[in-house]
Amino acid sequence: MEYKIVADSSCDLSEDMKKEIDVDIVPFNISVDDIEFRDDETLDTMELIKAMKNSPNPVKTSCPSPGDFLEKFNHAKNTFVVTISSNLSGTYNSAKLAMEMALDQDSSKFIHVFDSMSASIGETLVALKIDELIKSKLGNLEIVETVERYISEMKTFFILESLDNLIKNGRISKTKGLIATVLNFKPIMGSDGKGNIELVENHRGSKKSFNRLVEIIGETKEDFGDKILAISHANAPEKAQFLKEKIEKLYNFKEVLIVETKGLSTAYAYDGGVILAY
Repeated sequence: MEYKIVADSSCDLSEDMKKEIDVDIVPFNISVDDIEFRDDETLDTMELIKAMKNSPNPVKTSCPSPGDFLEKFNHAKNTFVVTISSNLSGTYNSAKLAMEMALDQDSSKFIHVFDSMSASIGETLVALKIDELIKSKLGNLEIVETVERYISEMKTFFILESLDNLIKNGRISKTKGLIATVLNFKPIMGSDGKGNIELVENHRGSKKSFNRLVEIIGETKEDFGDKILAISHANAPEKAQFLKEKIEKLYNFKEVLIVETKGLSTAYAYDGGVILAY
């Protein structure tokens, strides 16, 4: 095989996407108490959500090992890898180490590892961009330069229905979480451009937050005609469709896609979470 795209399982792909692009997924492992989940095709996200709701403890995840990635690098002469933000996981470092090992074994291979500076649907968009450029017959270095620029310009936002997982994982204090829950705050979170999570704005009620998120998209005054906007959701199809319809009415994105979150994204977005990137 001439080209291969490899991604960790934070890359949320729909069944249609899997038919259009050939992406080898390297899965995370997820554990809730003594229940172990492998983030592959066998995982039932509703079972994961149920386990998280029934547990007072934080969900634990373990990233793929270098060996997990190395096995995937034997399938093509040219391999492009995309990982979850290096500031959120050690996956990028695992993939880089695997790349070095693979090139030591065969220096004629071309392998490049992209730090998506995002997660979930942001990582998906990077994989789609790589596939587009491969099919356009660009050279490897052109692909690297174009995708790195794409990543630097990409924006990621998310709104969580519940702050339970953030509280359990210590991302916010129990006191702040309780106040936010009592006051019905649905914060708009996003990437700071370097792959870290930051609070964008705080609003009371989901409807206000989602309407405000749609407004934020337009405040950049960009022409979106050549861009794809994608939405992933954790058991929240109505919210995702609401966002899609509002966005399509206001902006001229080339396409607006919706996918369901897989295991890792569900573990952090929790039940009802929605993630958006463009």
